[in-house]
Amino acid sequence: MTITRELFIGGEDVPALDGRTTQDLNPHTGEVYATVAAGGPADVVRAVDAAEAAFPAWAALPPSARRKIFLKAADIFESRVPEAIEVMAGEVGGVAGWAGFNTVLATGMLREAAASISQPLGEVLTSDTGDQLSMAVRQPVGVVGAFSPWNAPLILGVRAVAVPLAVGNTVVLKPSEDAPIACGLFIADVLREAGLPAGVLNVVTNAREDAAAVAEALISDRRVRVVNFTGSTGTGRIIGRTAAEHLKPAVLELGGKNAVLVLDDADVDYAVNAVAFGGFHNAGQICMSADRVLVHSSIAEEFTAKLAEKVALLPHGDPTDAGTVVGPMINDRSAKRVAELVQDAVAHGARVRAGGGDPEGSRYTATVLDQVRPEMRLYHEEIFGPVVTVIAVEDDDEAVRIANDTEYGLTAGVLTEDVRRGLAVARRLRTGIVHVNNQTVDDEPQAPFGGVGSTGYGRFGGRWAVEAFTNTRWITVAGEHNHFPF
Repeated sequence: MTITRELFIGGEDVPALDGRTTQDLNPHTGEVYATVAAGGPADVVRAVDAAEAAFPAWAALPPSARRKIFLKAADIFESRVPEAIEVMAGEVGGVAGWAGFNTVLATGMLREAAASISQPLGEVLTSDTGDQLSMAVRQPVGVVGAFSPWNAPLILGVRAVAVPLAVGNTVVLKPSEDAPIACGLFIADVLREAGLPAGVLNVVTNAREDAAAVAEALISDRRVRVVNFTGSTGTGRIIGRTAAEHLKPAVLELGGKNAVLVLDDADVDYAVNAVAFGGFHNAGQICMSADRVLVHSSIAEEFTAKLAEKVALLPHGDPTDAGTVVGPMINDRSAKRVAELVQDAVAHGARVRAGGGDPEGSRYTATVLDQVRPEMRLYHEEIFGPVVTVIAVEDDDEAVRIANDTEYGLTAGVLTEDVRRGLAVARRLRTGIVHVNNQTVDDEPQAPFGGVGSTGYGRFGGRWAVEAFTNTRWITVAGEHNHFPF
């Protein structure tokens, strides 16, 4: 039975003003998973109206009352794991393990947001003015415009709204057209059940053809003070440019071209397991996915052979099957694009060690390539699919040089049995995140998350998110009457 959902504005489920709807497809079966309201710019205006009206009371709510809502939301989220797994399988083709990880981390983000509510929000400054009290005080900005992506929908949907709401802002959320429920309406349902007041969170879903107009309406509304976006670098550039035109700060977490550096003293079997997880979790559709493995030449063949053997045995198929490891990609277009990248690489001399071939609808077989060189598209382009490339290097310097030879800079892994050596290599990598003796896919809600270069700017997580979604004000209180020269 097809699910039907409307917009969520002012605490109510309401149709789009013009009554339009759009279809949300199951990437595995191609069937309609849900029909959702297709909001437009006018719906954005009424969502911002609701958020602006709700802001004063929400910002003034005692911290303990806000914290209670977020802790209750975390408990509700945790209780709805089976439903979350079902939604992710049906809407984005997420396998059970990935959906479970989404739920656990999203729950942690809600609890971390609750903790952030009682963080210190200011400091006392020194002052040269007599008996004056001088303070730097952080306060909520007002209405936040948020954009959430489909690939880790529960994690990134919660991340887009949790801290902005927790510190006293109200939010208008535009979820991805590929996951309007998982990265938007499901989260709103949980927060509504937890007691979030009407209008504090509003969700505007839209048809794909209206995405640009809806985004423009949200960012350009003068009442929206800060924007956050997680998604592709191409779209992120448009979001960032539009925000800049309206002089609005933005937190942008975009693409990645992430590398795992396997040094000559690494445990090969451990490295194989780490890379298999980092490269093929969620069919490689994670901004942190490892699509480049830079392996010392002395162990490159052993590593590649073992990785190819392991990858060839990874269970593919129906995401509702508990044993499936590699499910479908988000749609046929994405699978075709990945196949074209592999074909281009093979045409330029890359060797297929596992997988390859043509896509089957939205499914692409987990693939390992070696002998990859700069003239191949996938040497530079973010793959964002179930493909890992192996590049042999002669020393740490070459590994660092190749790892940094990209416009992106999100995350990296360094595998070595010498922690001091690993840390020295990590310090030379131009990424926002580095994991020594781990692969690239890792996240904790209290840690700073974000990158450099074409990966974007700003940070989610912990106190860094609190800073991103509050304004710092200078407030003074004079202890005595001042003397004025005229």
